[in-house]
Amino acid sequence: MARILIAEDEPDIRELVAFTLRFAGHEVTAAANGEEALHQAQKIVPDIILMDVRMPNMTGYDACRAMKQDATLKDIPVVFLSAKGQDSEIQTGLDVGAEEYLLKPFAPDQLVERVKAILGKFGK
Repeated sequence: MARILIAEDEPDIRELVAFTLRFAGHEVTAAANGEEALHQAQKIVPDIILMDVRMPNMTGYDACRAMKQDATLKDIPVVFLSAKGQDSEIQTGLDVGAEEYLLKPFAPDQLVERVKAILGKFGK
């Protein structure tokens, strides 16, 4: 079981992702925006962070940049979940330190498999 932080401003998507990962046996904490995600990450130090790109208060990109500058959080894999699939968007996500960029919509089992693979890659 991994500690997973989800940052997603759309309540329905946030709840679906949280439910899917809890059902797979993970401990999930949810945040509604990038700023909240940064504070939650510092508090719980998750094993992996799943973030939307476009959120109020602080974008996923800005939150990821801040996390990668924090000694406690810098090695935690960040995965962007976004409907924005242009090459430039994906490249920006990878440039700010994301491990992976998953496009919405995705199947719940696909999400669980990607999370499992990334956690395995990081020895979690």
